Amino acid sequence: MVLAELKEALGLLRCMPVLWVPGLVTGALAAMLWLIFNTQGIFFASRLILIFSLIAVFFLAGSYAVIRNGNGSIRELLTGGIRYFFRVLLPMLVIIFCTLILVTLVMITLSFAGVAENPEFMGVFFICILVPVALLTIFFDTAAVFEDRRIFDSIRRSIELVAAKSVRVLKFYVISAAVFFGITFSLMIVWEAALYDKLEPLTRFNETQIAEFNPDQLAGMIGVNGTVITAVCLFFGFLVLLPILSTYKACFFRSITKGSISIEQQITGEYDGKGRWYKY
Repeated sequence: MVLAELKEALGLLRCMPVLWVPGLVTGALAAMLWLIFNTQGIFFASRLILIFSLIAVFFLAGSYAVIRNGNGSIRELLTGGIRYFFRVLLPMLVIIFCTLILVTLVMITLSFAGVAENPEFMGVFFICILVPVALLTIFFDTAAVFEDRRIFDSIRRSIELVAAKSVRVLKFYVISAAVFFGITFSLMIVWEAALYDKLEPLTRFNETQIAEFNPDQLAGMIGVNGTVITAVCLFFGFLVLLPILSTYKACFFRSITKGSISIEQQITGEYDGKGRWYKY
């Protein structure tokens, strides 16, 4: 069943070319951000990350609206982005905010307990918190668009689905990870092949040199041409990965919620002789 949703997603991408637009836009933004980072430094790049992230959320929400309504027009993409932008953005901010608060509280507790700050430990701890949160809330955006759910309701809906359909969701994670690593690995091979002459000295490094090697040295080694090639690989990575994974998630969400019935609070009451309802 999980592969059936992936096949459906690929079919939608073939029938609705507009679904590639979010990947096209985010790929261009990622490549631009990489070039700005290497030419202007982190000061300008860090300030553009927020703007580019908001643009990505807009087009992601629009692509879900396209899939929901079955209308593959660019107008539907833009209209859906406008309509569901905050429906997707606000739960995302709540999740990020709550995660940061949890990590901060743990750091404060450890500092009061006299535990010295260890960056490596905090990094591992942050990942241990982030991964479960991300896995449980992964469907908040699709719930917000496909079921018109609001901020906390969309998060709750995602947690409910992951808990109730844990086996199918786990298979979805495995297939998504396989697609992600497959495409990423292919692009890495292309990147290494294009920069083989510049990266060849790395094969002669000893263990000490490899341990001391840093990203700045890599940027200097690959040069300007390598920076442009990296930007091109980033562009194609986002161009392919985002449409496939987001469309797959939308199709999977629609599949596992098909025929589901929302459980509402039971209201007791009775009808009178004229058919009017009176609740207790």
